[in-house]
Amino acid sequence: MSRDSDLDRRTFLRATAAAALAGSTALAGCSSASSDAGNDGDTQAPDASGGGDGGDSSGSNGGSGGGSTDFGGWFDDTSNFDGVVDETGTERVTVEVGATGNDGNFAFDPPAIRVSEGTTVVWKWTGEGGSHDVVAADGSFEADLNGTAGHTFEHTFDASGTTKYYCMPHKSMGMKGAVVVE
Repeated sequence: MSRDSDLDRRTFLRATAAAALAGSTALAGCSSASSDAGNDGDTQAPDASGGGDGGDSSGSNGGSGGGSTDFGGWFDDTSNFDGVVDETGTERVTVEVGATGNDGNFAFDPPAIRVSEGTTVVWKWTGEGGSHDVVAADGSFEADLNGTAGHTFEHTFDASGTTKYYCMPHKSMGMKGAVVVE
């Protein structure tokens, strides 16, 4: 190999490495919003700081009046998310699986709920949009894949915090949800 081709090769490798490093640095700030790894599945205490994806502190958009919840971009690609529905004080809350959203029947309805400790959430399949499941991002629960209308899965939330969940086959389409427990 000649000296000129070594320099050209080195120049190319340096430029490629610099571009790759710049790209990964630019993406580092937003990687947790779209990645399956990282903090997407963490159970965390609700954030009442007033910022983020939840309802506002006035209680509109389904907010509880106690502040908003920041989901860290979890619902950025979920078309039917417009705030947290306050179901505190209710013993059993039903969430539809296969509801209208995300360009078809690929949504949970409501996608985000606020409940009290000890509340049982029942996911009920609509029978629309094919087969769905319900998978906690933190691994705390998982329903089997099913497409039958009327099928149900339930989980009781005994501790405060936020649990994010999704439908595995349709997660990339925005079929995601969250339960905020107070």
